[in-house]
Amino acid sequence: MAINNPVNNGVNTDALFGAREALTKAPEAAQFKWRASCEWIRGTQSRSTVDSFYGLGAEQKHKTKFTYDSDHPEVFASEDAAATPVEIVLAGLAGCLTAGIAAVAQARDVQLRSVKATLEAGMDIRGILGADPDVRNGFDGIKVTYKIDADASDDDIKAIVAQSQKRSAVYDIITNPTNVTVEVK
Repeated sequence: MAINNPVNNGVNTDALFGAREALTKAPEAAQFKWRASCEWIRGTQSRSTVDSFYGLGAEQKHKTKFTYDSDHPEVFASEDAAATPVEIVLAGLAGCLTAGIAAVAQARDVQLRSVKATLEAGMDIRGILGADPDVRNGFDGIKVTYKIDADASDDDIKAIVAQSQKRSAVYDIITNPTNVTVEVK
């Protein structure tokens, strides 16, 4: 790659590496709490809101409040007013892995031209419908397929994707057990 044509994937790796160094020296600041709230709309539709989180030792606010509607499709006798919650999980995984690819490529001086992820997950819905108590409610597997056009060899691109997968929070959440506590107040 020519020196007069610097790599720019839109990721500030200097800031990322600076944050990593600072948090290594102050690990208590690395403790974050992410939040979402959800309100039922009607039928199977709900609206989730994300606007604040805790991190760096203090409350933080996003620049804007984000909302995400979810619903179920007509084939589930629903309104189909939004993506299903399980599709939103797939979108979260895709977004996390793809952001990681951009960051890793930037750190490795690899210019990206395009990145497209396609995710597919299988599910036997008899579990969530209560039709068969032995059928799992969740995915039976997720397949992520990337098409990446970059100034790098196929092996270098595969290494970038592998590093993104290794550091992805959402990949970790999906592939490892996470304690979930549900309470009613």
